[in-house]
Amino acid sequence: MSGAPTREVAQRVFAREFNDGSETFKESDEERAPVYLLLPTGERANRIFFVGTLTETEDVGSDSEYWQGRVVDPTGTFYVYAGQYQPEAASALREIEPPEYVAVAGKPRTFETDDGETNVAVRPESITVVDDAARDRWVVEAAERTIERIQAFDDDTNEYARMAAERYDLPVENYRRAAVSALESLEEDDEVAVDAD
Repeated sequence: MSGAPTREVAQRVFAREFNDGSETFKESDEERAPVYLLLPTGERANRIFFVGTLTETEDVGSDSEYWQGRVVDPTGTFYVYAGQYQPEAASALREIEPPEYVAVAGKPRTFETDDGETNVAVRPESITVVDDAARDRWVVEAAERTIERIQAFDDDTNEYARMAAERYDLPVENYRRAAVSALESLEEDDEVAVDAD
């Protein structure tokens, strides 16, 4: 075993749930301890992985390039921000012509708005153009992971579920419905494709 830190598993999470997350925490007092976003379905996320349609990119930086991208999945929108410290992701946002399916791995970041709300965004580590089959596979996997988290939510030993229940006044059933709706959207896409043939 080397002493090198291992990378956290990237949680598969839909935009609907991700955007409802606002609580972050560390599990140690060490300065470089990972910061986790508490997902409303009772899991921690230091990294997330999602696939959706990049619908818009914009350089919102004033002094240097700072790219914003909007990535839409069947449940909502992820906002990704990349600047000089994420050169590959910033380059991808600069060069990809929307609309395009993209796979994004990155870290959740929270920030407070002027009116005191907490919003979440993603600091991307990588942004890759993918095909519709990859998008469809991700939707299925994200739905499966979401439903697994919901099924484990009432387990008394699930400390993250206890935290989520305390900190969010959000019924987990919302995310089950979002997952089912996302799966149904794939079936509708398939029907449209068949009709077009």
